[in-house]
Amino acid sequence: MMTIIYAVALLGGLGLIFGAVLSFASKKFHVKVDERVEKVRSCVAGANCGACGYPGCDGFAQAVVDGKAPINGCTPAGNKGAQAIAQIMGQEVASSEPMVARVLCQGESGIAKDRYRYDGYRSCASAASLAGGPKDCRFACLGLGDCQDKCVFDAISMKNGIAVIDPDRCTACGACVNACPRSVIKLMPLSQKVIVRCRNSDVARVARSVCMDACIGCGRCKKQCQHDAIVVENGYARILPEKCTGCGECAAVCPCNCITTQD
Repeated sequence: MMTIIYAVALLGGLGLIFGAVLSFASKKFHVKVDERVEKVRSCVAGANCGACGYPGCDGFAQAVVDGKAPINGCTPAGNKGAQAIAQIMGQEVASSEPMVARVLCQGESGIAKDRYRYDGYRSCASAASLAGGPKDCRFACLGLGDCQDKCVFDAISMKNGIAVIDPDRCTACGACVNACPRSVIKLMPLSQKVIVRCRNSDVARVARSVCMDACIGCGRCKKQCQHDAIVVENGYARILPEKCTGCGECAAVCPCNCITTQD
C-alpha cells in the first residue's frame, strides 16, 4: 500500500516540477504575435489557393504585416479585401479593374478535328506530351481538366471537350492559367465583353483545316471596327480592351465565328 502512495506522490511531484518548467519556458520564450496578422487573415479569401505566392492565407497575412507582400496580393479577395487590409495597415491602395479567366478556344468536339483517340490518364499535360495531344490544333484546349482540378472555387467545368469558366465564381487567382499546358486560358478585364476566342497563329489554310472556328486573320473585324480596337498579329485578331466599346460589330462580320460577346 505504501509503495502505491509513494509512487503517486512521486508522479504528482514530477508533474508539479514539469508544469513549473513548462510555465517558465512559455513565458521566457514567448513570441509576441502582431494582432494585425489575424485581422488581415480575416480579410482574405481563405481558400489557400497560393495565388499570392505564399504558403496559404496565414503565410500571406504574416507577409503583409512584415511588409513583404503587397496589400492587394490576394487576388480572390478583390478590391473589397484589399481596401479592408489597407485600412488595417494604415495605408492606401488604388482600386484595380476586376479580372476574370477566359478560355481562348472554341475547339469543342466536332469543331476541332482529332488527331487520334486518347484513352490515357485524364490530364492535359500528359496528353500534350503524346505527339502534341489528341487534337490537330496545337493551340486547342484539350479539355481533360487540369485547370478544373486546380480551381478551388469550382468555377471550371468540362463541356463538350473544352473548359468552360463561370465568371460569377472565378476569382482570377490564376491557378488555371498556370495549369494549362497549352496557355489557352488568360486573365482578362471583367468589363471586356468582346473576345477573340482563338490563338491559332498558323496560316489561314492550316488553321481552318484543324478547326472550323479558327481565326484566319482575314482582317474583316479590324476593318469593321470604328474605334481602332482590333489588331491582327501573328495570324489572328486581338482586341485592345482600352479601346473596345463592346458594340459587337466585329463579331457580326467574323466569317469564322471566332469572336464572341459575353453577357
